[in-house]
Amino acid sequence: MKKLYSYLLAGGLMLASTQLFAQTRYIDEVFSETEVTTDITYATNIDFLRSSRLSSASPLKIGAELTTIKTALALGQAIPATHYNLADTGSVIKVQDIKMDVYMPKGDTVSARPVIIFLHTGNFLPAPLNGTPLGNKNDSSAIALCTGWAKRGYVAVSADYRLGWNPLASGPTGEFERRGTLLNAVYRALQDVKQCVMGLRVGAAGDNPYAIDGSKIVLYGEGSGAYVANAYGTLDKYTEMELPKFSNPLTSKSFVDTSLVGRIDGSGLPQSLTLYGPPRAAMDISATVAAGGALADTSWLEKGDPPMIAFQCIRDPFAPFGEGTVIVTTTNENVVEVQGANLYIKKANDLGNNDAIKTMPGDAYTKAARAKYGKEYDYIYPAPLDKITLNSDLEGLFPVDLAAGASIFENEASPWQWWDPTSPLATHDLGGGVTTHMASLRSNPGMSPTKGSTYVDTIQGYICPRIAVILGYVTVDELSANTFETIQASAYPNPTTGVLYIHMENDAPINSIRVMDLSGKTVMEQADVRRSFFDLDMTNLKNGYYFVQINTENGIATKKVALTH
Repeated sequence: MKKLYSYLLAGGLMLASTQLFAQTRYIDEVFSETEVTTDITYATNIDFLRSSRLSSASPLKIGAELTTIKTALALGQAIPATHYNLADTGSVIKVQDIKMDVYMPKGDTVSARPVIIFLHTGNFLPAPLNGTPLGNKNDSSAIALCTGWAKRGYVAVSADYRLGWNPLASGPTGEFERRGTLLNAVYRALQDVKQCVMGLRVGAAGDNPYAIDGSKIVLYGEGSGAYVANAYGTLDKYTEMELPKFSNPLTSKSFVDTSLVGRIDGSGLPQSLTLYGPPRAAMDISATVAAGGALADTSWLEKGDPPMIAFQCIRDPFAPFGEGTVIVTTTNENVVEVQGANLYIKKANDLGNNDAIKTMPGDAYTKAARAKYGKEYDYIYPAPLDKITLNSDLEGLFPVDLAAGASIFENEASPWQWWDPTSPLATHDLGGGVTTHMASLRSNPGMSPTKGSTYVDTIQGYICPRIAVILGYVTVDELSANTFETIQASAYPNPTTGVLYIHMENDAPINSIRVMDLSGKTVMEQADVRRSFFDLDMTNLKNGYYFVQINTENGIATKKVALTH
């Protein structure tokens, strides 16, 4: 672990010290500050985690309460408070307001910005019930990633979703109950996220409170959220949920009963246990990014599905890198077979879904990823399963190779996560004096903000250029041509009150200067400069941030400048 960690950190320091990259919106952090609006309700639905009396209630009781709730929603009225109050025994159906946090670049003037939605980890159970200190929209990695996206010009959304399944089911039918309840948990989370996407799109078509481009929405899932993101991009028909592994052997029917839990888009029949109505806007997305997690089945993948990007530890003990079985993290019990990034990214490439990003230029992050393709690695199981070979065609996948742990469950799964070891969630006793912090360190040794932030920087360095290409903000050719600036220049003072003094480090003559706002629009040009010193008068421009592009015969230098009259 130390070897790779040091390599990543050294790489980050190298990139920071050279500073030869041209700053480009959606790829680089072009804003210094963000603004966050928290706890926005984006949907309301039945809370299966806290509706514990639902399974034993009579159909008449359930039907009557559903009618009351759905009638109130149809009339634009509030749902009766008894359904929110967990202590109130007068109702068996409890409902939940599902919330999101919205991060935006402060001072941005662009009115149609792309969106990245972050879906947290947590094993579809709340912390510390899930055995970890993590599992909500306020996780450290969620805040770091969303802040980074907002600084790059995106609107970032960290969204919660409904939780609840039974990982502790045991006995002869225990595995079936674990599998069925988990599949339904993923399905409900998928319905929730579709409501989030739809709501953002409806808002964009209306008063557009977050100034977004509703046609450009990307999903980023971490751990459990990665399963949801991958399902979102690939599950589009009910027959895909009728594979043998998704069917209950006791009934020969899918564990997911759409007449009960609603359709994939969340809508259902009057008696269905869902409160979502028919879609009010399209729910398609532009791409998915998965950090950890897996895909329920590669047969879901079809030509035309959104591009897929992935980060996964090769020896992830909880989500297979190739093909394997999902296990309960607290009990190590089997749940369901799935496929990891070594398989689903290859199929996405084979289908042509990742064609837009298959010829990315060889920056440091891309080279680090490609260096692992096609190679054999020690794996986590005994012989003959003690080796795994990465596929050759894996563009879009960053495989994380960390030192093998002393046992299967001491291999790292998510080194990009971190938490406060002194928080109540981290100090929760799981039994025998073992806290959630201690248990989580098994698969994330050396956890710290520094370590986690280093991996977050690597994730951003790898995914942001690819997302920008997929969304059409930059082409691969443009990235190839402008990966490195070939000259260096000084521009001062910065911030400036009006006049920016430009000096070429090697006294090379400047051909021309172009000034762009943060959207990339040219707002000022100075042609035929012909000298190595130049006083650029920006007093006619509005206060804000600008890119000053300095062009010479030897290359280009770009400076981000703050103008404050």
